[in-house]
Amino acid sequence: MDRKVILYIATSLDGYIAKPNDNLDFLSIVEKEGEDYGYASFIKSVDTVVLGRKTYDWIIAHVPEFHHADKKTYIITRTARPDVGNITFYTEDLKDLILKLKSETGKNIFIDGGAEIVNELLKENLIDEFVISIIPILVGDGVKLFKDGRPEQKLTLISTKQFETGLTQLHYKRIDN
Repeated sequence: MDRKVILYIATSLDGYIAKPNDNLDFLSIVEKEGEDYGYASFIKSVDTVVLGRKTYDWIIAHVPEFHHADKKTYIITRTARPDVGNITFYTEDLKDLILKLKSETGKNIFIDGGAEIVNELLKENLIDEFVISIIPILVGDGVKLFKDGRPEQKLTLISTKQFETGLTQLHYKRIDN
């Protein structure tokens, strides 16, 4: 199996991916003309995106057009909805979906959030790589990226990138036991 499941996400220094009420305005402090923090290069390495329904709803409410329209996308939800283009609203077992996707031929699989999806995958040891962009802010409260109650997982550092805006990007790979 050479398809990797990669979490590519931004978090505050104190570990929050959103402030209360799904407020993401702190991400704008690192916006800089012409700087995408490696996203364009990363997104070329994937052909499948997995994200939670709350994350999807936030994107649809805040972005004029769904930015993964060219990728096979699975929205993990408890409520069945008809597919839309490349988007499948998936109500079955998340672990089964990831194992099925990993067994197929294709590019990497992008985990785009949110925290519930990330933590469900961590419980099953299904994230192969982590690309985590640390935003230079302590937000104090909100949605934590990593929740308690999951198994320990050892990682090895692939790279660290530091940017002019203060953002630091960490790229880790899981060490299989």
